[in-house]
Amino acid sequence: MTGSPTSARRRRRRPRLGPALRRAWPLTPRGVGALLTGVAAIVCAHAFGVVELVYIGVLLIASVAFGWVSLWFVHRYGDVSRSFSPDVTAVGSESIVTVHATARGGLSGAVARWTDALPDGIEGDASGILTGAAALDRLRLTYRIRGTRRGIREVGPFSIVVTDPFGFTRRSVRAGAAEPITVAPATVMLPPLTEYPGEAGGSLHTATHQLGEGADNLIPRAYAPGDSMRRINWRASAHHDELMVRQEEQESTPEATVVLDRAASRWAQSASRPGEDAAFDAAVTAAVSAVARLAREGYDVAVIDTEGHPIGAPVPAGDTVAVEQLALELATVVTGSDDRLSGLARLFAGTVAGPVVLITARVTAADADALAPLVAHSALPVLLAAESSEEALTRASAAGWRAAVLTPDGDLTDSWRAATERGTTRAAL
Repeated sequence: MTGSPTSARRRRRRPRLGPALRRAWPLTPRGVGALLTGVAAIVCAHAFGVVELVYIGVLLIASVAFGWVSLWFVHRYGDVSRSFSPDVTAVGSESIVTVHATARGGLSGAVARWTDALPDGIEGDASGILTGAAALDRLRLTYRIRGTRRGIREVGPFSIVVTDPFGFTRRSVRAGAAEPITVAPATVMLPPLTEYPGEAGGSLHTATHQLGEGADNLIPRAYAPGDSMRRINWRASAHHDELMVRQEEQESTPEATVVLDRAASRWAQSASRPGEDAAFDAAVTAAVSAVARLAREGYDVAVIDTEGHPIGAPVPAGDTVAVEQLALELATVVTGSDDRLSGLARLFAGTVAGPVVLITARVTAADADALAPLVAHSALPVLLAAESSEEALTRASAAGWRAAVLTPDGDLTDSWRAATERGTTRAAL
């Protein structure tokens, strides 16, 4: 509701100085008092004929002037740099910021308050007090920050407000430039797949492809360190006079796919900027967390959008470093693709895929019908939707999807458990 003209005029009668203007004003309240007292003392000296008041007034005014001069011609600040540990943080995790700055203090007793500007999406106490130094020195300041929204955030610039030893004057100095830090989406530890061997690292999911049938079709090769003794072909070993193993079994790690729907029409307009839409950020967190779980289960995991375009590099089974790299790549992912959810099943036509985890904004009854053919091509079809009607969830579940609904302020583990255990629920993310 728009305020009344009276209230608007009332606000205009009481203007307030912003922080930048307050920092620019060179006198502290104590300095203003000292300056006014000095002027008053000089005026009173002439009015009452008390010469001593002139000395007092001049001393106060000279003290204020001396304090101001000391700040400008004695103090020096510059060469500010920062380091982050770790250099990439995740939403909800902390990072230690170390600020290195060159500083020359003024007179003994001078005090300076430093502040490092923090952007939206980063929180922490980036301020403190410095005492004056007698010579050129290298300052090392540390503080902790915590990421609250994913994206690339700019920390800085570094600023110092210096006060002279008398507390009469102050000077605001900005040094150095802002430096970026990447805030990646959080990776939630999801429960293992109850119907599959957990933490297998690929060994319990190994698929076997037969190259031949019967002993006559075996293709022996020389034994190599690490080969199982059960695969030694004793007949071929006797013939070649060295250990030979059967080569009819070729092991391959199964694959899984995580599909993140990036259709701009399905998400809020703010999802076109990293960290601005809570629902899309929850979907990104669900995607990287699902990849981490599937990689632990022994799957090579690919992340794509509904158009089939890859989002980040594939994650090999059991590779935690690749999961961290994927989280870094997803730190800046936004919406912007076309709505191709109804044609997603065609991407898997003619193949038999492993688990397929689909994360989207909403699913309608028509979407559920269009996605139904994909179920026959996946060993574990999981559907996580930010919002969906009961009818759509029921139809998706009837088609074979393991469905759950996600919300930004809930628990992702509950949604994952509900979906993978064949439940259909409105558990929150």
